[in-house]
Amino acid sequence: MDVLAEANRLKAAGNNVLSLAVGQPGSPAPQGVRDAAAQAALHAPIGYTDALGRADTREAIAQHYADHYGVSVSPDRIAITTGSSAGFMLAFLAITEPGGRIAIAAPGYPAYRNIIKSLSLEAVEIPSGDASSSVFDLDALLAAHRTKKIDALMIASPANPTGATVSKAELTQIIEVCDREGISFISDEIYHRLNYVADDLTALSVSDDAIVINSFSKYYCMTGWRIGWMVLPQNMVRTVERLTQSLYICAPEISQIAAPKAFEATTSLELIKDGYRANRALLMEELPKMGITFAAPPDGAFYAWCDVSKHTNDSMVFAKTMLREIFVAAAPGVDFDPINGNRYMRFSYAGNHDAIAESIERMKNWVSV
Repeated sequence: MDVLAEANRLKAAGNNVLSLAVGQPGSPAPQGVRDAAAQAALHAPIGYTDALGRADTREAIAQHYADHYGVSVSPDRIAITTGSSAGFMLAFLAITEPGGRIAIAAPGYPAYRNIIKSLSLEAVEIPSGDASSSVFDLDALLAAHRTKKIDALMIASPANPTGATVSKAELTQIIEVCDREGISFISDEIYHRLNYVADDLTALSVSDDAIVINSFSKYYCMTGWRIGWMVLPQNMVRTVERLTQSLYICAPEISQIAAPKAFEATTSLELIKDGYRANRALLMEELPKMGITFAAPPDGAFYAWCDVSKHTNDSMVFAKTMLREIFVAAAPGVDFDPINGNRYMRFSYAGNHDAIAESIERMKNWVSV
């Protein structure tokens, strides 16, 4: 956020600031979503819905699992949330008591750690794979669990900031270990449909006991609509319903009405994904030429997690200097990994291709100075 604040200040001063930092699509929501929202705003009595969400929205999501994954999910197990962030909070609260321990991958999305701490829980950061593998370090998880009970493990595939994905064999092994050890398994699938090397894999294809969290934010270009969902084991549904009633009543109804139209927009959304794919190819070709190497395989999402230790041992200084001198913003690794992140940067390729190409040109000239 410090880097973004400085980027905004420089932009307001008239500088041509380019961003490889923002983790959101540059495109608006699909036209059908916007049209449905406009009609609802004019004609629907927008108000509170059931805490778990509108029945038609939950049914549309259930149908999506059948169509996209070939998995049967009852709408009764689906909870509509205010983005995936609410899903994380609801899952943690439903599973744990104060002082409980949630295992997450390092590097990982910073809000995981912050939400866990804000709920009086302990975040246990487990090393994930390296540049040649996406394997989650199960031995490290078990060692932490033997020291003190882990209540839940949450992993994302594709992951933020690495873009790494987990194979079905790996996911099956992880879930089997969690089941054996009495650890709840939470799958963050917010970057599904943004996989460039394989088909999407939902944890529900391995286990009905997995807690799945997803959102319309990323692939569907609906970050500001604040609508996501959870798929829950049947025995958690009532707990999540009661928590939702108390915490925020329901997700915004206008978003619930409009969101299912996103499932009908695959043609236009795939064109946007083609843009990400081209941006990804550009980064994969050009960054190594600068001595900036990939620290994890960028198989999905729209991020590259890169080792910049050839140029710096302080990624925050690197980010601020790059912004100040060539007006290119990127995310320093310390947010995603407080221990080793000083050597890494996250570059987002969610933006406009021409702007990303220009960012790369500026960086090439800068790092060679």
